[in-house]
Amino acid sequence: MVVGNRDFICFSYDLIGNGYFQKLTFVFIIYFSCFLISQVGGSIHEYQNQSFNRRSNSFFFHGGSEGLYASKLHIDPDKKGPSSSPEDNHLNGKSFIRFESITFQRTKESAEKKNEMQQKTGLVEAIIVEVKDREKIGGSYLHSFAICCTPDLSKDGSCKVGEVIIHQDPNNPYNPQRIQTFFEGKSEEAAMVVQAVEINRTGMYYLYFMFCDPELTGMTISGRTVWRNPEGYLPGKMTPLMTFFGLMSLAYLALGVVWFLWFVKYWKDIIQLQYHITAVIGLGMCEMALWYFEYANFNATGSRPMGITLWAVTFSAVKKTVSRLLLLVVSMGYGVVRPTLGAITFKVLLLGLVYFVFSEALGLVENLGNVNDLNGKARLILVLPVSLLDACFIVWIFSALSHTLEKLQIRRSMAKFALYRRFTNSLAISVLFSIAWIGYELYFNAADPLSELWQRAWIIPAFWNLLAYVLLIVICILWAPSNNPTSYAYSEETGDDLEEEGISLTSSSFILAGESASKLERKERKVSNADLFGLVEELEEDKRE
Repeated sequence: MVVGNRDFICFSYDLIGNGYFQKLTFVFIIYFSCFLISQVGGSIHEYQNQSFNRRSNSFFFHGGSEGLYASKLHIDPDKKGPSSSPEDNHLNGKSFIRFESITFQRTKESAEKKNEMQQKTGLVEAIIVEVKDREKIGGSYLHSFAICCTPDLSKDGSCKVGEVIIHQDPNNPYNPQRIQTFFEGKSEEAAMVVQAVEINRTGMYYLYFMFCDPELTGMTISGRTVWRNPEGYLPGKMTPLMTFFGLMSLAYLALGVVWFLWFVKYWKDIIQLQYHITAVIGLGMCEMALWYFEYANFNATGSRPMGITLWAVTFSAVKKTVSRLLLLVVSMGYGVVRPTLGAITFKVLLLGLVYFVFSEALGLVENLGNVNDLNGKARLILVLPVSLLDACFIVWIFSALSHTLEKLQIRRSMAKFALYRRFTNSLAISVLFSIAWIGYELYFNAADPLSELWQRAWIIPAFWNLLAYVLLIVICILWAPSNNPTSYAYSEETGDDLEEEGISLTSSSFILAGESASKLERKERKVSNADLFGLVEELEEDKRE
């Protein structure tokens, strides 16, 4: 242990000398500075001088995308206002996209080219389209790749020059929807009317701001849009997760109560490993509760408070790390066949620290910002190291299990061997389920690039939480507190041998004692016979004399 501590101290000095300590300090400063930000966007999509991108003969800006359920009530068109107005008390059951303080700013050069006497000197359109109706945007039905109507395409009256081409379905004339905003005269700014667009059909909706006039190149957009489902501001694909996290927090609470009762009943026979299991149960309970409250607040306000989100992400990363470390040290036989991890303690802690850093970073990227703002490349950069680290954990766990089983078999500790064999089988089954689910997740993401199956997307993260909970239950059952902890707790190596081989050793001692006694009797008989023969010879000599 002294050598291990010395190595750790030397390694720490190397870190400080190479500048790693300063880098780690900088990371922590950046992390805790996030608490200074009050909230981040969620279903409230904010735009701050965002520019437009060119596509075909149009210019567009992606305003957001979310899964929305159909309204249970209809919106009164006379009631319009910001999200903080008293009218929000009457929003239950309504689903809508509301435009608030949306302004378009064109360049001064573009405005100077217009006549101040003209009422309409520039057109910007907000297009709301369900992903199933995406083919209705553009001139594909007119056998053209154009998105904006041209003079040639307008000859048959199918579209108007300068507008985005939309193929209206007579059976569903309100989808896709367009909202037009015009610049007036030489004004450099145009404000969009505050209004709410009701959603009457469940689906994945995309919002685009588009213009066709090349003279508006360089225009920017500012403001925000508010997206709401009938039950609140939580996006449709995240709504079932709030209920799931609530149920999981209750499940962890139930497991904690049962474990606590076991703990109290056999508190005199508790081993060190069972304290670690208790910590994992507590972390899981806090993690699920934090996610539930984070989602509940998101659903009520439309924004995600930075503090709650950071705590939820951090508890999730800590719980994942501690759970994997628990599986690893149990597989190594900690507390069962070895009292400490010895020299590999530092390697185990280092792997856990690296996993925590990447898991925390991935959680922050996935949960901070608007629901559709996640950069696929940034997420991929973080998913790959987390996946590789998970693979390292799996390989190390099964390698350690193999050594532990071999050691138990050599010692003939059959009770512990049976325990670890059941644990190995449980882990193998969980790995098979994980591999199958990863395959399904890859297929799901590849087959649904536009999130058309958003109503089933919540099942993917829910599975991993459920699998972790089931594995924790298995560990709790296998290493449950009892009045006979020596059946799986560590004892001195000689004690283990005596415990398993006591009968054979006892029988051997009886055999050895019997053999020594018989030899002693034979020696005594030989001595007594020799004395007897000597006495007879002496008597015969006396007679002769």
